[in-house]
Amino acid sequence: MDYFKKILRFARPYRTYGLLNIFFNILYALFSALSFVALIPTLNVLFEKSERVEEKPVYESLGKAKDYFQDYIGYQITQYAGQDEMKALVMVIGLVLALFLLKNVFNYLAMYFITFLRNGVLKDLRNELYKKVVELPVSYFSEKRKGDVIARITSDVLEIQHSFLSILELIVREPLTILFTIIVMFGLSTKLTLFVFIFIPIAGFVISRIGKSLKRKSDRVQTEQGEFLSIIEETLGGLRIIKAFNAENTFLNKFKESTQRFYRFSNSLLNRQNLASPTSEFLGILVIGVLLWFGGKMVLVDKTLDAPTFIAYMGLAYNILTPAKAVSKASYGVKKGNAAAERVLDILETVNSITDRPNAIGKDDFNIAIGIDNISFKYEDEYVLKDFSLEVPKGKTVALVGQSGSGKSTIANLITRFYDVNEGNIRIDDKDIRDLKKSSLRGLISFITQDSILFNDTVKNNLLIGKEDASDEDIVEALKVANAYDFVHDLPEGLHTNIGDSGNKLSGGQKQRLSIARAVLKNPPIMILDEATSALDTESERMVQGALENMMKNRTSIVIAHRLSTIQNADQIIVMQKGKVVEQGTHQELIQKNGTYKNLVEMQSFA
Repeated sequence: MDYFKKILRFARPYRTYGLLNIFFNILYALFSALSFVALIPTLNVLFEKSERVEEKPVYESLGKAKDYFQDYIGYQITQYAGQDEMKALVMVIGLVLALFLLKNVFNYLAMYFITFLRNGVLKDLRNELYKKVVELPVSYFSEKRKGDVIARITSDVLEIQHSFLSILELIVREPLTILFTIIVMFGLSTKLTLFVFIFIPIAGFVISRIGKSLKRKSDRVQTEQGEFLSIIEETLGGLRIIKAFNAENTFLNKFKESTQRFYRFSNSLLNRQNLASPTSEFLGILVIGVLLWFGGKMVLVDKTLDAPTFIAYMGLAYNILTPAKAVSKASYGVKKGNAAAERVLDILETVNSITDRPNAIGKDDFNIAIGIDNISFKYEDEYVLKDFSLEVPKGKTVALVGQSGSGKSTIANLITRFYDVNEGNIRIDDKDIRDLKKSSLRGLISFITQDSILFNDTVKNNLLIGKEDASDEDIVEALKVANAYDFVHDLPEGLHTNIGDSGNKLSGGQKQRLSIARAVLKNPPIMILDEATSALDTESERMVQGALENMMKNRTSIVIAHRLSTIQNADQIIVMQKGKVVEQGTHQELIQKNGTYKNLVEMQSFA
């Protein structure tokens, strides 16, 4: 129930709908019981047991409520129909129909209002999950599979709606229906009702035994669903490689293994769940059968109960079966919902390690330098950077070079606070970046990666990510700086052309120039380029390099370079090896040192 309470907090904004649902459910439960009691006068008329009541009856006590109700109906029949039995029959049938109509109207209204609550909770839960996914640090997703996260936001949230939120419909209506029905049953025959209660605990025990393993089985189903969604996501992302290496069957077999496990787990879960309905129905009919025997004895042998009352009583007893079955199904729903809620809350309750400090400040300018002071950092156990220091003055371009794994990209991740340093600090204008608001820090920086990250939208909307309120003239100017205007102008719908999933309708060079245009439109004082040209052919590289040089004018830039020919004009080149600085200086100075940098240049020249 802890998970249920945590999910219910999302229902607070919709409590008005919840209260209206409760109100109409109370009326439904009340009229559900009364509609069966109204059968008694109908049966009395049919069995010619209806007596004329000339004086209006007076209500005395709850114990005599049944007699009062019968006498009152008899009085009304006498007033309206007199001795005309058909008139009396029409009247009591009309009463029954009216009560059943009201019962169903209240049922509809209760379901009408709960719909807004259920769907509202579903919407808010998904929004909160997405918000959390966007806020969580990059490190969280290096440990989680994307498909599993997608499964939690989609199918697990839907399971919560089908299980937990379905209970909201039942939590008032069904128990009250049972309660009001039992009260009326006591009014009709205390002895018979006490006899029924002997069987209720036995039925409850059998049903609870069936539901015990549902949470564990449901958890396995949902985990496996996340597994094959991950395989789908990886397949779509790496389709070219899969085809190029003839690996279709490898991935197909991997997917089949996952769906086979899902098939097996789902069968086990659903078979256990499907056992609930027939079991509870049989137990209910068993109770009805015993009631027929015991009640029939009271009518035929003991003469302590009249036939119309007994028939109405049997209707009431059967009226308990449907809500009782619904409550038993709801208990299974809770167990299934627990597994889904646990997976959803696992994301929502994950502590974000990269947060703003309580006294974090905003900063919208950059005046002096970026300072990296004796920082050490590790992703897991091994340090990637150890006692690393660097100063990047305003307006200068500093290039970081070195072999793969030397820590170059890690520095970009730390400056943008995708990760926090383990030791030391990073400063912007003598302010520790952990003392700045994340939004403020990242507002000062544009980040261009080796992989052009574009979205399935128009050229214009992809660029507006950099600056939401930019005009078309600003966008065109940014495209010109990025050497991208000509090809965008030639697109079928220009700025309004959809570029496809990940920008796949464009070439690699075109995608990278759009990424640069997006960074230019943002117009930040600090640029970080993480191997922005390494994935391009020579012609595209030349175009992109020209765009980068245009962009870096009058800006502070940190360039992480694989191709050394692109950073020869940098104000300072830092040569890194295993997380430490081994050389630094200008291109000419480093060539003259005849050290690591020169070896790297010669290797690339030879290549």
